[in-house]
Amino acid sequence: MTKPRIKSLIKRLAQTDGLTETGVEGVMLFRATSPVPCAPAVYEPSVIAIVSGHKEAVLDGERHVYDDSHYLCCPMSMPVQAGTPSASPDTPLFGVYIALNPRIMTELTLEMENAESGAAVTGKGSAIQGVRFADWDKAFSDALWRLVQLAENPMDAAALGDARLRELSYAVLKGEAGHVVRRAFGPGNAIARSISDVSANLGAPISIEQMAAGAGMSRAVFHRKFREVTTMSPLQFVKSMRLNKAAMKIAGGMTVNEAALDVGYASASQFSREFKRMYGQSPRQWGDAQRGLQGAVQTI
Repeated sequence: MTKPRIKSLIKRLAQTDGLTETGVEGVMLFRATSPVPCAPAVYEPSVIAIVSGHKEAVLDGERHVYDDSHYLCCPMSMPVQAGTPSASPDTPLFGVYIALNPRIMTELTLEMENAESGAAVTGKGSAIQGVRFADWDKAFSDALWRLVQLAENPMDAAALGDARLRELSYAVLKGEAGHVVRRAFGPGNAIARSISDVSANLGAPISIEQMAAGAGMSRAVFHRKFREVTTMSPLQFVKSMRLNKAAMKIAGGMTVNEAALDVGYASASQFSREFKRMYGQSPRQWGDAQRGLQGAVQTI
C-alpha cells in the first residue's frame, strides 16, 4: 500500500506544521497538528492529496470535505476558503501539494490528443470545472510515491524530478478528473486562458468586455460559459480573487493600503467596505486575528 508509505515519509521529513520542500519544484509535503479555521485563499492549478486527516474547502458557498479517499484537482486559479478545522495531535493532517506545471500539462494534453488521432475529449461531465475530486487509482498512487521519494535524496530530486512530475501529471490526466484537466490545458479553452490572465494581472484594471473580447465571445456567451466553469459570474470571480489575494497578503504582514493597491483597488475605503461585506470584519481586524493562527497550510 502506497498511502501508508507516503504518510511515513511525511512524518519523517516534515517535523513542523506547514509546508516542507521536496527538492522538486512545485511539490511540497504538508502537515498540521492544530486546527486552522477556513480562511480566504486562492487555489492555483494544483493537485492536493491527503494521506491522513481531512481538509475543507469552500467554493462559492459550497463546502467540500476531502480526505485520503479522493484527491483534489484544481486545473485553474480559483478563489476559495480553505482550512484544517479538525486537525489535532491525535488526528494530524498529512498530505502532498503538487503544482500543475503548465508546460508539462499542455505538452501531455497535446500528445494524448494526437495519439487519439485528434479525437475530441468527450464523456459525461466533460465541461470544465474549477475544482474536481478524483479517486486514488493505482497509477496515481504509484506515481505519487515515486515522486515524493525524491525528497529523501537531493541528487535524485535534481536528476529525476521533472520526469517523475511528468509521470504524476500523466496519471492525473488519465484519471477520473482527466477529462476536466485536459480541457483546461487544451489549446481551445478560452475560459481557462481568461482565468489565467485575470490571476496574473489582478493589479490592473479588468473589465468584462475585455475578458469577453480576449476569449473571442460576446459578453452574454462569455458570461454564461464562465458561470458554467466557475459557478460565479465574471464580476463575482474577479472580486473574490482580489479580496482573497488581499486577505492572504494582509495575513502575511502587508498593510491594508498596500494589499488593496496590490490587487487593483484604487480606493482603500471601497476595499475595506467590500472586504467587510464578504468576511464580516474589517481588513485590519481580520489580519490581527489571522496572525495569531498557524495558517501555513491555509494556502492549500
